[in-house]
Amino acid sequence: MSLSEKLMEHLQVKGFMIGDFSIPQSVVVTWGIMAFLTIAGFLLTRNLQVVPATKRQIYVETAVTGIYAILEGILGKEGKRYVPYLATVLLYLGISNIIGIFGVTPPTKDLNTTAALAIMSIILIEFAGIRQKGIKGFLKSFAEPLPLLVPLNIMEIFIRPLSLCMRLFGNVLGAFILMELIKAVVPIGVPVLFSLYFDLFDGCLQAYIFVFLTALFIKEAIE
Repeated sequence: MSLSEKLMEHLQVKGFMIGDFSIPQSVVVTWGIMAFLTIAGFLLTRNLQVVPATKRQIYVETAVTGIYAILEGILGKEGKRYVPYLATVLLYLGISNIIGIFGVTPPTKDLNTTAALAIMSIILIEFAGIRQKGIKGFLKSFAEPLPLLVPLNIMEIFIRPLSLCMRLFGNVLGAFILMELIKAVVPIGVPVLFSLYFDLFDGCLQAYIFVFLTALFIKEAIE
């Protein structure tokens, strides 16, 4: 099978048939990740105490404090209320990109998934701007710094989700193409090392970049 044929097969959205309905594989995997996060959250937060008495609570508090510190550093005090959503997206994207190591197709390989995440982010960004400035102030911001920039500022509303979507999807697709080229040149040994890089390091990096840009846009909207 040629690289172009593998690429077309990779881009096809696979699904599971339930009667006459087809559920995309990315949706099923997303449900699995949601269930995992829900169960993990329940188990890790049981019997919490004011003074940590177990290593489990210490690790959980350290991780949560670290994530909150990073996001609050970007958003500031006024954007603190959006940290839980961004932290959830960060965990979801991180797990989505890592599970490829275990032979599960990451949902982020489906353009529909990355598009949905981008649309959710842009809705949150515009909502944050309206909440902070009010409807009048929000509309007025389109004429800043010059009224001539109104068309460009309006276009930016649609460009931002497109850039977020294509950046995330493009990196996943680029990793797939590079892996296929590496397998064609060196089919044994080397692909395993590169797979660990793309699934672990690059996957977590792309999750952070997506959340970082969303937080940055929110910060800009509420200033």
